[in-house]
Amino acid sequence: MIAFDAHVHVYDRVAAAGPVRYLPSRPAPLSDWLGLLAAHDLIGGVIVQVSFLGTDNHILLDTLERLDRRRFAGVAVVDLDSQPADLRALAAGGIRGLRWNLVSGAPVPDPADGAVRAFLGRMRDAGLHLEIQLESHRIAPVLAPLAAAAGTLVIDHLGLVEAPDPDDEPWFRALAALPDGHGIHVKASAPYRSRVPVAAHLAWLAARLGPDRLIWGSDWPHTRHEHRAAYRGLLDQTAARADDRTAMATLYGLERPPQPRPAAPATSPAIDPANTNT
Repeated sequence: MIAFDAHVHVYDRVAAAGPVRYLPSRPAPLSDWLGLLAAHDLIGGVIVQVSFLGTDNHILLDTLERLDRRRFAGVAVVDLDSQPADLRALAAGGIRGLRWNLVSGAPVPDPADGAVRAFLGRMRDAGLHLEIQLESHRIAPVLAPLAAAAGTLVIDHLGLVEAPDPDDEPWFRALAALPDGHGIHVKASAPYRSRVPVAAHLAWLAARLGPDRLIWGSDWPHTRHEHRAAYRGLLDQTAARADDRTAMATLYGLERPPQPRPAAPATSPAIDPANTNT
């Protein structure tokens, strides 16, 4: 069962923070996303820093300030030299993870590098986890050391799969080689960003990870793919294979409200058979 949308981008204005690969043509207002949540019987979710704003997380933090922290959280983008006080301030503002968007040839930080290890240590100390967007063949060689250094690692968009057969998927092979105690979770999101149909890959991940480490995200407003994406995306397929209660609590501190107990049936007055008219 899925109750949260774990990957969206919300911004009330479009203004690039420096050079960008892509700039949307219109804003993605919070009210629009909240309407989609209600229409799909979802109770909350995770807002991820949009790439064109770089490390300026002000819009994200301002948006989280207007939301119930029990049902909404954020994932920010920061520089590797971010200091403990900066990371603690983000955590206090509702940020629960830090994202590396490494697609299109962006360099992958080396988990063996001292500065990277120090950053990941500060991240963990602030109670944050790492999320990455990276192509499958580029995830594979760094998955084991990065998962070990990060402690908890979330793979966005199914790892941008590229092999028609899941058994041949580069990063799946790296995942299969890890011990069962690894801290990897996967977002079943944005199938249109992968090179191949993803249904078989979703089934493979569900079998490998179990229902507690697979979460769903809409990737709304589907930047660069607005013409062919739908909000539901993989929701129905993921809901049949996953239960996001544990992952959303562990990763983002979000919990479903307890279900109200059904009202007790009204007590009917006792009937004396001797006084019943027939």
